[in-house]
Amino acid sequence: MPIASHFSGSYAEARRKFLDAAQDRQARIQSIELPGHQGALGEVLAMDVARLGPAQASRLIIVSAGTHGPEGFCGSGCQVALLRDDDLLRRLDESGLGLLLVHAVNPHGFSHLRRVNEDNIDLNRNHVDFARPLPVNADYAAVDALALPPNWPPTAEQDAALADYIAQHGMAAYRAALSRGQYTVPDGLFYGGTAPSWSNRTIRALLREHAATATHLAWIDVHTGLGPWGHGEKIFPGRSAGLSLARSLWGADVLAMFEAGSASPDVSGPVVSAAYDECPQALFAPMGLEFGTLPDQQVLDRLRADCWLHRHPEADDVQRRAIRRDVRDAFYCDDDAWKGMVLGQARVVMLQTMLGLARAA
Repeated sequence: MPIASHFSGSYAEARRKFLDAAQDRQARIQSIELPGHQGALGEVLAMDVARLGPAQASRLIIVSAGTHGPEGFCGSGCQVALLRDDDLLRRLDESGLGLLLVHAVNPHGFSHLRRVNEDNIDLNRNHVDFARPLPVNADYAAVDALALPPNWPPTAEQDAALADYIAQHGMAAYRAALSRGQYTVPDGLFYGGTAPSWSNRTIRALLREHAATATHLAWIDVHTGLGPWGHGEKIFPGRSAGLSLARSLWGADVLAMFEAGSASPDVSGPVVSAAYDECPQALFAPMGLEFGTLPDQQVLDRLRADCWLHRHPEADDVQRRAIRRDVRDAFYCDDDAWKGMVLGQARVVMLQTMLGLARAA
């Protein structure tokens, strides 16, 4: 099929394609609806799940999409392509592995074109132990007002104030202060929340149902927005003990967030970390498969605009539509060459995962 046919232009279209492809494969389908919210087009919002392979498979692959809202356009395309891939699914069947596809971890953000969820929570900062003191990001307070001025776009004076901060502290420190996660400003950037979100609770329930007996678990969470255009970086967002297993599956180019060289900051509470709590019996290899789109600073500035819009619901429709369009374009390149690069690399990762996990000791 044409490469573009696997991808969609809206959450509603992506959900329909995913469910149709899963049904065609006779997958076991679950749909968990997000209560109290509708999509941008008035549609039902749900986290949809398709399960293939033996129900009690001891070795399980999870592929999730849409943790960060519009990044789901890419992840959904990868999942639909996989469900339409006769060769890969034949290999899966012969291997005895289980496959769990989780579509739209963050359905509200996917539909409404926000990286965060219905409560302005970044789900990759929300999977922490809320019974313990929350991670402290003392640097965020100094950058919140600089990154999110009262008006948008910022004035020349406001841009100069931010540039002065960066000149004094460095770009790396500025980006880290914003992106590592913060738990004190609910309408701010990269907010982690004060309790487990609906998506957090739902993912954990799915893990308990589908992965409780797994001895080996590989989880690929598809992301976009960091790194060179079209390149898929293999980011390891797990604990150091599992890095050797991840590199045995996916190669030496797996980069850990806690090591130098990764495009991703070392953040608190990524979604995949839920497996450490819910599947302690399993040898676990997580990956954030991150595809580059726009230059990093452009992506960050568009997230600033989106968060500003959240703070200022009085903004007019013209500005609102422009910001939403810019956010979509920051995380999804509606370009056939980019889509081809994504699907080619995603397919290699899936083949590596199937072959490696079947042979892992």
